[in-house]
Amino acid sequence: MSHLSRAREVFDLEIAALRQVRSCLDAAFDAVVDTIALALGQRGKVVVVGIGKSGNVGAKIAATLTSTGSTAVILNSVDAVHGDLGIINDGDVVLALSYSGESEELLNLLPALKRFSVRIVAITGNGKSSLARHADFVLSVKVSREACPFNLAPTSSTTAMLVMGDALAMAVLQARGFKQKDFARFHPGGAIGRAMLLRVGDIMRTGSRNPVAREGSTVREALLIMTQARSGSLSVVNARGKLAGVFTDGDFRRHMASDPNLLQKTLKKVMTPRPISLPESALAVEALKLFNQRNIDDIIVVNSLGEPVGLIDSQDLPKLKIM
Repeated sequence: MSHLSRAREVFDLEIAALRQVRSCLDAAFDAVVDTIALALGQRGKVVVVGIGKSGNVGAKIAATLTSTGSTAVILNSVDAVHGDLGIINDGDVVLALSYSGESEELLNLLPALKRFSVRIVAITGNGKSSLARHADFVLSVKVSREACPFNLAPTSSTTAMLVMGDALAMAVLQARGFKQKDFARFHPGGAIGRAMLLRVGDIMRTGSRNPVAREGSTVREALLIMTQARSGSLSVVNARGKLAGVFTDGDFRRHMASDPNLLQKTLKKVMTPRPISLPESALAVEALKLFNQRNIDDIIVVNSLGEPVGLIDSQDLPKLKIM
């Protein structure tokens, strides 16, 4: 078997495993989400514990929860019995990860956890395990087989755990009414933070970098304005100065192929009417979405009167570190 064939086989096996786990989701998932949301609403937190590969997955789950406004911490099950249990408070929710449900280090921790008023959620592939029997809720991540050719290395099972954690985090996010503006508060740095905190008005080209021409201007005149602005598009306005259309270098090439008199034509005859635009108060992340969804190079920015006051060029976004 080639390396590529092996890779595709692993993808197929893990996708099948995820479908299997998805089909087993039941009312317990709803109950866990409600329990976590209630605990967080009462100033509690999520404590994630696991051993080995499950512990590694648990670290990612805790990070995802925290980054989406759900306070979560990692508890090392070995260190816990040597003082780290101080991280636990009454009212917390414990996510205990163990595919077998029989990890000795985790089972040794359960009696200590039971001394606190906490709810324990077992994420396991064995619904009859010791962990499952001592948990308040059980989320099954049972898979038919690992992607490992020897069916030994945790692969499909850890993927299933990871996706279960993502599903929990996103469901809790929804249950708590977490919004985009909240997300920006937790990501002030990096591309995500910049895109969600900056406004369109902060990143648009203005003045001489924002080419504008009236409907009655010729294509020749428009090309000169675009060249001076070093732009690939131009906003077309009507007699009242309101946005009426857009003319791009792509439009020029398409029309030039069939119209030898194009340079003398007015923009009104060759422009694209009702172009895509954004208000200057919109978030930069909205511009990112439009670029991705509509496969365009430029977005016109308008004020409250519908007048073009700026232009966002997709080529500027990497420079601004928001792409």
